Amino acid sequence: MVDNTKQSSSQWSRTRRSYLKSVTGGSVTMLGFGSASAHASEGQTDSAEKDSEIIFTPTTVLAERIHTGELSPVRVVDAFLARIEERNDELNAFITLFPEQARADAREAERAIERGDDLGPLHGIPFAIKDRQKLEGVRFTDGFLAFKDQIAEETDSEVQAFLDAGAIPVGKTNTPEGGYMGKTDNLLIGPTPTPFDLDLNAGGSSGGSAAAVADGMLPFATGTDGAGSIRIPASFTGTYGLFPRIEDPGEFGTGDTYFQPSVSTRTVADTAFTLSVMYGDDEEATDYQAALTDDVEGLSIGYDPGLSTYPVDQRVRDVVDGSVDTITAEGATVEVTEVDLGQSYEEFIEAVWIVWTTSYAELAKTFAEEDGVDALGTDRELFPETLVDIIETGYEYLDENGDIRDEPLAKTIEARSQAYAGLQAALRGYDLIATPTLSVPPFPNDILGPTEVEGVDIHPIVGWLITTVCNMTGHPAASIPAGLTDKGAPVGLQLIGPSYDDRTIVAASAAYERVNPWHDDYPWQQRSNSGTARLRLNADWPRAEGCRSRGQRRRR
Repeated sequence: MVDNTKQSSSQWSRTRRSYLKSVTGGSVTMLGFGSASAHASEGQTDSAEKDSEIIFTPTTVLAERIHTGELSPVRVVDAFLARIEERNDELNAFITLFPEQARADAREAERAIERGDDLGPLHGIPFAIKDRQKLEGVRFTDGFLAFKDQIAEETDSEVQAFLDAGAIPVGKTNTPEGGYMGKTDNLLIGPTPTPFDLDLNAGGSSGGSAAAVADGMLPFATGTDGAGSIRIPASFTGTYGLFPRIEDPGEFGTGDTYFQPSVSTRTVADTAFTLSVMYGDDEEATDYQAALTDDVEGLSIGYDPGLSTYPVDQRVRDVVDGSVDTITAEGATVEVTEVDLGQSYEEFIEAVWIVWTTSYAELAKTFAEEDGVDALGTDRELFPETLVDIIETGYEYLDENGDIRDEPLAKTIEARSQAYAGLQAALRGYDLIATPTLSVPPFPNDILGPTEVEGVDIHPIVGWLITTVCNMTGHPAASIPAGLTDKGAPVGLQLIGPSYDDRTIVAASAAYERVNPWHDDYPWQQRSNSGTARLRLNADWPRAEGCRSRGQRRRR
């Protein structure tokens, strides 16, 4: 492996900055991952077989073993870097890697243990960062060929929280340009497939993170969710993904969807653990760790496969129908219900498309004004033609000042208000609403998206994203692995909770995991004795400062 980074170790511990726009200008150098073999640390005597167990060990267990001295950060980082080198050529999960910096950080983490320093809850654990999020001094493309040489000038607050907790970044994961679709592919490095079938896509826009985690290249990775970008790849890769609650949804007049940072993990406990770190000492944050053991006896779930709006592929229905009732073994109840979103499928998708296209028209305007990049003119060839079409469509909805015109804005407000009212009404009768995460199972890398579901024509970019309803309304939601289709493709079950309440979602997710565990679905997983034991945050460990306020709106 060749490491072209030149950052000092101090750059991993800068003061946290506020969350900024996705793309900024700047001069750059290329960072890469060469072909040399990952090396074992000096004096390493453990077998390669035991190291292979590390890569499928939960984050919670790794943290416990590093803190007790059973595992060294050097060994852990080396094991994951070896897995990345073995698998990334097939999965294409990373845009940028910096293995030598990660090894240097691991050696320093080991010295801190030897000195008896206070250790953060994620001390010595490697992770990756979605390339829609910034790490100061490191290549930041946002998936755009036009920004292939850009270097981030600051670190996003949620990323800094993990650095402050002692986690070690190893790279930036693949994402479609600006997160513009629910499939991970771009002109920069191409598609990321699901580890379950290399011909099928991992979903997006956090597909690089989800695929890397699902395949054991990392124990956890960061992501974002503005239309389902954590939950979509969770469904397509058999991972767990939570769209956290919005602290203050506000009004629907901005024309943006609700956006949250989150994580990709293989277990509910790992999401609870890492999100607890991410939100740090935020007094308003959900106690995700406590939610893992909340009693779900008497919890009521209403099951509506397509929210009485979206068509759902029968292959998806078969898997979710067969798994949604399993939580009754823990005392919960599940009933089939109908959720009234107050509009037709076509009306809702039209509103989503207005929000979607205008978001990217505004982003293109920012590129032109701040970065001198003209997506519709001289730099058009650096952008996918589909994204160019989206930008051009979005401009049709904007006035001369760049604001959404009154008529299309009114359509989005009405659609969102009706959908919000419909979910709220359904959640007055049930504690949670269950649906498939998506209308479809994973689809081929070489198509834009599905155009038909069960005889219904759908939009290939937004027409199959049941996830988007929650980003339009602000309701928290999670995607849980529900099982596999007859051909072995993963399918997700989505749980939707009341506004402000993601604790109940996490509690129910943990119950589903207990009664319908999905870990054996990973066909490549090495069996180990590590299990899925949970590690509670120790009250004596330093916690990172509170992250940026919840509910901040940003693009996908």
